Amino acid sequence: MYEIAQKSSRKVIGLMSGTSLDGLDIALCEITGAGVQTKVDLLNFTTVSYDADIKEKILSLFSKQTISLEQLCLLNPWIALQNAEMINKTLASWKISNQQIDLIASHGQTIYHAPKSLHPLDEYGPATLQIGDGDHIAVATGIITISDFRQKHIAAGGEGAPLAVYGDYLLCVDPKENRLLLNIGGIANYTFLPASCSLDQVFSSDTGPGNTLMDAYVRKYFNVEYDKDAAIAKQGNVNIELLNILKADSFFEVALPKTIGPELFNLAFLAKAQQVTNTENISQYDVMATLNRFTAETIAAAINEYIPSDINYTIYTSGGGMHNPLLIEHLRQLLTNVKKESNVKIESSMSIGIQPDAKEAILFAVLANEAVAGTPLFAGGNATKIPITMGKFSFPE
Repeated sequence: MYEIAQKSSRKVIGLMSGTSLDGLDIALCEITGAGVQTKVDLLNFTTVSYDADIKEKILSLFSKQTISLEQLCLLNPWIALQNAEMINKTLASWKISNQQIDLIASHGQTIYHAPKSLHPLDEYGPATLQIGDGDHIAVATGIITISDFRQKHIAAGGEGAPLAVYGDYLLCVDPKENRLLLNIGGIANYTFLPASCSLDQVFSSDTGPGNTLMDAYVRKYFNVEYDKDAAIAKQGNVNIELLNILKADSFFEVALPKTIGPELFNLAFLAKAQQVTNTENISQYDVMATLNRFTAETIAAAINEYIPSDINYTIYTSGGGMHNPLLIEHLRQLLTNVKKESNVKIESSMSIGIQPDAKEAILFAVLANEAVAGTPLFAGGNATKIPITMGKFSFPE
C-alpha cells in the first residue's frame, strides 16, 4: 500500500451497481495526482449485465423493511464473488493482467437507504447498507479493494449520499463556467459548481425519483427493463391530479440538501397516490407519461430552489435518464420557463470529457485514489461536518 501511495499515477478499477439493478459498471481508470491535482484517463469501460438469477436474489432484499436475515448474510459474500468473477473476465477480455491493477473501488449493492427524513425513530440517525464484501473481492481478484465508502460520510455528519460531489468537484470545476452536474439514475441528484469555486462552495443533493418509478412500472406492466426512448410515455397524457398528489409527498418539503431512495419512491407509493386520486383505471401509458413528468418537475424544482434565477449555468447530464428524450425535453421546458432571465444549457457530460454511463464508477475510483493519497475532503452544503477520507481497505493476503 505504501508503494502504491507513492506512485505518480495509479490504475484503479471503479465499480458501480445502482438501484436500476441492470448490471455492474466497470471503469478502468489511470489516475494521476490527487486532490485538486487529480487527472483521470478512462482506459476501458463496460457494463456487465446482471442475469435474471442475480436480479432475483438482489430484489429479495432490495428496499424492503422485512427480509430474511439468512439471505442477507449469504448474499453479502455471494454478490462480491459474482462481481469478482465479472472483473476477472473483463480484465482478461481487455488483455490486462490483474497484477497491473493497483486498486479496486467497490461501491457495493445498496439494499437499503434510510435518511433521517425517511424514518421517525428519534434515537437513530441516518443509515445505509451496501452488500458485496470487499475482502471477498480482494481475495478472489488478488487486488487491494476499497469499499463501503458511505459509512464514513454518515459518521462525519452526512447521510451517505450523494457522494458524487467529491469527484464532481475534483474533475469538473471550471474557472469561468458555472456548472451543474445532473445524474439521473434510479434517484436523481445534482452537484452545483460555481465557477472557480472551492469545495466548501459546492452544493449537492438528491432531488427525488430519477428512473426508479418508471423502471419499476414498465418491468411490471410492459415486461421490459426500461422505457427506451420514452416510447411508452410518449403514447400517454399527463394526469394532472395524479401528478399533483405525487408531488405533495412530505419529502419535497424537506430542505435541501437531502437524500432518498426507492424505499420511498416505489410502486406502493404510486399505488397509494392512484388510490387517493381515484386514478387506478387510467391507461398505463398515461401513468408512464405522468411519472416521466413527475421526475422532470421534481428535478427542476430542486434546481430552481437552490440556484438564483439570474445565474447562467450549463447542466451536464449523466445516468440512464439522460437517454430519455421526453424527460430531457420536459427539463428544457421547465428550466427555460422558470429562468427567463438566464441562459441554461443542457449537454451530456461527455462535453467535458466524462463518459456519462461510466461517471459514477469513475467517481468511486477517484474516492479510492483519495483514500490512498490520504487527502481529506469535506462536502459543501453542510453535508459533512469534518474533513474525511472514505472507504475500508481489504487486502488479498
